[in-house]
Amino acid sequence: MDYSAANAALWTPIVQMGMIAVGLLAAYALCRVVPAIRKTMVPAAVIAGFLLLALKLLGLVRIDTTFMEMLTYHGIAIGFVALTLRVPDGEGGDRLTGLKSGAIVVSTYMVQGFVGLGITVLLALTVMPDLFPASGILLPMGFGQGPGQANNIGTSYESLGFVGGRSFGVAIAAAGYLCACIVGVIYVNILARQGKVAAHDPAYVSGSLSVADFEQEGEVPVGESIDRLSIQMVLVLAVYLVTFLVIRGVTGGLAAVAPGAAATLSPLLWGFNFIFGSGFAILLRTVLAALRSRRVMTRQYQNNYLLSRISGFAFDVMIVSAIATIEPADLSGLWVPFVLLVIAGAVLTLVHLRFVCKRAYPGYYYEGLVSMYGMMTGTISSGVLLLREIDPHMKTPAANNLVLGSSFGIILGAPILVLVGLASRSLLMAVVTLGICAVYYLAMVAIVFAGGKRAGRKG
Repeated sequence: MDYSAANAALWTPIVQMGMIAVGLLAAYALCRVVPAIRKTMVPAAVIAGFLLLALKLLGLVRIDTTFMEMLTYHGIAIGFVALTLRVPDGEGGDRLTGLKSGAIVVSTYMVQGFVGLGITVLLALTVMPDLFPASGILLPMGFGQGPGQANNIGTSYESLGFVGGRSFGVAIAAAGYLCACIVGVIYVNILARQGKVAAHDPAYVSGSLSVADFEQEGEVPVGESIDRLSIQMVLVLAVYLVTFLVIRGVTGGLAAVAPGAAATLSPLLWGFNFIFGSGFAILLRTVLAALRSRRVMTRQYQNNYLLSRISGFAFDVMIVSAIATIEPADLSGLWVPFVLLVIAGAVLTLVHLRFVCKRAYPGYYYEGLVSMYGMMTGTISSGVLLLREIDPHMKTPAANNLVLGSSFGIILGAPILVLVGLASRSLLMAVVTLGICAVYYLAMVAIVFAGGKRAGRKG
């Protein structure tokens, strides 16, 4: 075997991962030393992605697009599997609030999908007849679900004729992060000036951690023959392998029985692999808990702290690699829908959340609103960053609602898989999808408004 630099297959992954690592370090340094960047609260991973993108456009580094797209694709699934494997801490809060939070998440998807599809369908019917009508549904994929899913669906749409679909989707996701941080910070400052909240300067300080944060009762001892981190990686990768085998079996069976249906569903099943991964992670977590409760198994093999770190690393790598592979040339001719989608998404997401959060979180309305806006235009991390501006000690349940909402959102949001495939079939089907989005939105809002004002109270 050739171990020299001439062996691209051997060294390309290391070089590309090394570039991501250096980019993250440089971005973190900028956040630390440049007050203006720190105050925007843009995540270091987003800054790192744009740094690599700029260096690529200047010809100073060579990005292996194929490898980076692989990282983006696998990163979202591994991150969600690791998050889902975590053992519930027993402080999950009001289940009704969790369900309402999930309904808020999915209703926001529907608002973003309806607005996005409405814009692109209207453009396709008027001034841009060559525009891919379903391209607007990439708004909830990018804003609501992030660059990983925007990359996956954009890529599948490219195979259906949407030229530049992947870059279009990832660019929307990147713009969503900017909306989460910049628009979110501006809105927090407006609330502070109106005296509705007390804003705090974000401090980059280390939180205090106890032994319980690193180890729960009954876990595998540190001195065991296998490293605790290795156990977490084994669990995550085993679940991901099962996910792959099941989807391959399903798509293979569909191709043999119904080739037409397989052509439509297979890209979606592979594109939404993180949903199936989360499902199998829940199944494994349930089985392990049952074995422990019956004392068939005496140890807890999941470590919540390490699983959170694995998911954080996977998401950071996913974000950097997704943004770094944007091709501005692919957006040629798509700037009008891009700008319209981003502006409409930023504004209407806030308008919608002001409406539903007031009902769901009557005791901590602004904390719930700000955190949800950060998550529904960026990720959970950007939601928490905004929340810390007005609730630095996390006295309200708002942060926990983001996690609960995401969990319930996976279940309630399953029909999105169908909508993504339906909208791409034709202009007529895109219009039909608009109607379905509206109906499903009403169903989600009904869940939010059900049960009276039992959402919780300010802590």
